[in-house]
Amino acid sequence: MPREIRAGLTTFLTMSYILFVNPQVLSAAISIPNGFAQLLSATAIAAAFGSLAMGLVARYPFAQAPGMGLNAFFAFTVVLGLKVPWQTALGAVFISGLLFVLLSLLGARQAIVQAIPQSIKFAITGGIGAFLAFLGLKSAGIVVTNPATFVGLGNLTSPGAWLALFGLLVTGALMVRRVTGAMLWGILLTSLLAIVLRLPVFAGGPEGALQAFPGFQGQLLGIFGAPVWPVDLMGQLDLAGALQMGLLSVVFTFFFVDFFDATGTLTGLAQKAGYLDQSGNMPRARRLFAMDGLAAMFGAVVGTSTTTAYIESASGIGEGGRTGLTAVTVGVLFLFALLLWPLAAAIPAAATAPALILVGALMMEGVKNIEWDELTEGLPAFLTIILMPLTFSIANGVSLGVISYAALKLLGGRGREVSPILYVLALLLLGRYIWLME
Repeated sequence: MPREIRAGLTTFLTMSYILFVNPQVLSAAISIPNGFAQLLSATAIAAAFGSLAMGLVARYPFAQAPGMGLNAFFAFTVVLGLKVPWQTALGAVFISGLLFVLLSLLGARQAIVQAIPQSIKFAITGGIGAFLAFLGLKSAGIVVTNPATFVGLGNLTSPGAWLALFGLLVTGALMVRRVTGAMLWGILLTSLLAIVLRLPVFAGGPEGALQAFPGFQGQLLGIFGAPVWPVDLMGQLDLAGALQMGLLSVVFTFFFVDFFDATGTLTGLAQKAGYLDQSGNMPRARRLFAMDGLAAMFGAVVGTSTTTAYIESASGIGEGGRTGLTAVTVGVLFLFALLLWPLAAAIPAAATAPALILVGALMMEGVKNIEWDELTEGLPAFLTIILMPLTFSIANGVSLGVISYAALKLLGGRGREVSPILYVLALLLLGRYIWLME
């Protein structure tokens, strides 16, 4: 039990940034009184429900919260770009979640997962690892945008970069020495160093600038903050508006993107946790996928964009989390975050970045099982891995991996090796890229 609780705490610390990032993204599209505080509460409530459902019903150590990328699509593409009212966009999220649940209970999602070949499943795990490492390097400022080369090396002498490098070395050394809770200790020690040295790595400065840790001044007993109930968000979704013919493509896009994002994430996490059998099947798959869809529906009712499984759950799995107690711990901590949210602010992104990088490295282990010398297996696997970080999307990596796998097998005269379900899936994915991409 202590190991599972420790794993849940590690997962929570690694993904707690969503408490502040999700409100920041959604507040660009949702204008309500005291919007940031209400969105923070909605984020915490949705994450708590999703993680508790995953732990108690599906009994998996996978945490859930409003998804990054999906929140940006919600805010900037749907609401600000297409001028869809945010209430209607929430309705679209709810309907897509309902479709998830129905397909899960019918066994369709499980059938799709079974149709995905082993090489792509190993590639999904490796691709998620590369994506996690890229997220960590980006949040630490080690990898930055570059107008000439798209990405480049950041300033390694900046406080965030060298603090993350310090955390990476310390955490790596603790793991080599097999110290129990190495990632959690690494996060806490790195955060403590940032606070003691008053490094400007914490969010909340003027005009979005980073600042030194401001302390807990103004909060009850130093660390408690009164939660703000999301009264202007809860129950505001517009289902009728989302079902209008002109918005069905929005519903379909929400559904399609999250379907493969969540399916890829859950498959990769199950692979990492050792849940998949020799045929690539996972136990309690219907309940697992249904809880993912139910979390999306609940999140829409509370007032946030799609709630989904988090790849950061891999950090808890890396700490030994293997049961639903890990996810339950995360859910309880998100409920506590409604009161103790100032504590989450004491963990800068530069402190959680090393955990993402290290877990990413560990998740690359499975790629050794891919038949790299067989082009019809190796090339789709490579595309799956490389496109996740380069397109900043798990869904794109899985989608293009599946399309290329089906196409190469068919054109190479080995089409019978592919499940008919995978061919249908590849055609649907190809249709999405042709007709539904902006």
